Amino acid sequence: MTRFAKTPICADTADEALSLVRTGMRLFVHGAAATPTPLLEALVRRPDLHGIELYHLHTMGPAPFVEPAHRDRFHSVSLFTGPPLRKAIDEGVADFVPVFLSDIPSLFMNRHVPIDVALLQLSPPDAHGYCSLGTSVDAALAASLSATHIVAEINARMPRTLGHTLVPYSRISACVHTDRPLPEHLAAPPTAVEDAIGAQVASLVDDGATLQMGIGAIPDAALRRLGDKHDLGIHTEMFTDGVLDLIEGGVITNRRKKVHPGRLVTSFVIGSQRLYDFVDDNPIVEFHPCDRTNDTSLIRKNDKVVAINSALEVDLSGQVVADSIGHRIYSGIGGQMDFIRGAALSIGGKPIIALPSTAAGGAASRIVSSIKPGAGVVTTRGHVHWVVTEYGAVNLFGCTLRRRAELLIGIAHPDARAQLRRDFAEVRHFTLSGG
Repeated sequence: MTRFAKTPICADTADEALSLVRTGMRLFVHGAAATPTPLLEALVRRPDLHGIELYHLHTMGPAPFVEPAHRDRFHSVSLFTGPPLRKAIDEGVADFVPVFLSDIPSLFMNRHVPIDVALLQLSPPDAHGYCSLGTSVDAALAASLSATHIVAEINARMPRTLGHTLVPYSRISACVHTDRPLPEHLAAPPTAVEDAIGAQVASLVDDGATLQMGIGAIPDAALRRLGDKHDLGIHTEMFTDGVLDLIEGGVITNRRKKVHPGRLVTSFVIGSQRLYDFVDDNPIVEFHPCDRTNDTSLIRKNDKVVAINSALEVDLSGQVVADSIGHRIYSGIGGQMDFIRGAALSIGGKPIIALPSTAAGGAASRIVSSIKPGAGVVTTRGHVHWVVTEYGAVNLFGCTLRRRAELLIGIAHPDARAQLRRDFAEVRHFTLSGG
C-alpha cells in the first residue's frame, strides 16, 4: 500500500505518459529551465493529434511543435516569447498575447483560458507526497491548480525549491521519470559598453536597496559593480548567477526588506548548474507565483526598490519599447511595468530603464525621435523615470517634453545627437541647444 492517497500512472516513456492528451485540447507548457522537453518531443510524435493549443511563456531548448512538419497540428500561443518562437510568430504560424506577467495566473485561474492538461517538469516527491515546481513557479502554479490533468516529467535533477512551489503527487494524472541536466544559461563577459552601463546603474543603488533585475548582460554588469554596497535585498520576478557572488560576499542580506525580510524572493531562475544547486532546498530563497512577486502593492512596501529593466528603443518623449522591433515580436510585456511602477511608489525607489545607445553594430540609435511603426510601448512616458546608457543616467520624471528631449539626446550616441535635435525641432517647433 502506497503512502500517497493516490498515485499517478507512472509510464515507462514520455509517449505513454501523454496517452490522455486528445485532439482539440488546450495545454500549458512549463517554461524556462523547467521546459519539459521529453514531453514536447513525445507530443509531436503523436500523428493522431490535431487542433492542439499550447500556452506558454519563454521556453528553453527546441520547440518542435512549430517546425514545418508539425505546425498544422499545433498552435503555439506565447504569453512571453524568446528565441525558439520568434520566427514562428513573425511568420504568422504562432501567436502572441500582450499581457502583464502579473495578470497571467488569473487567465488560468478564472478560466479565461481553461487548461485541459498542464505539461510540467517537477522535482521528485518528498516524504510527504509533494513535488516542487523547481526553477519556475511563475504562471505554472496557476496552471497546475486549474488544469483538468497534469502530465509531469519528474526529473531527478530538478531542484526542490521552497516557498509556494508545491504540487501534490496525488494531483498528477500521469508522469515519466527522467534524470537529465537542466538547460543552462551562461553569462558572457560584458562588453565595454555593457560594463559602462553597469557602472552607471550601480551608482544609483544605495545601501539597503531592494533589487529587481532581468536577464542579460547589463543587469549582470550592474551586479558585478555592487560589491561595495551593504544590506541589499532581492524581490524580483527572476534572477541569474549574478546575485550569487553578492550573497556569498555578504552584500545581499535581505535584512532591510519589509516584505519577506531575510528571504530572497523570486518567481523563476535561469542560469548555471551552480545557480540550480544554490536554490535546491535553500530556505533563504522563496519562490512565489508571478502574481505575488509582481504585485505592485507588495513591491512598493519595500523601501528603496531599484528596478533594472532593459529596452529596445526609447523615444524623445520617454516612451519605452521593450517587447518588439517594429511589428516583430521579440519578447513580451513581462514584468517591466509591474516593477517600474512598484519602484516608483516605493520610498526612495528608482525605476531604471537601461540600454546601449546604439543597435545593429552602432548603425542605429536606440534613442529615437519616433518609435518604429508597430512597436509596442511597454512602459509609458508617464511611468518612466531613470533612463541609462553608456553616456549617462537621466531622470525624466516631472520633465516637460522639451526637457526630456534635451536629457535623452545628452545620453544618446554622439553621432546621433544632431539628427535627433533636428527631428525634435521639426516636430515640436523648438530648437534645442547643442547644435
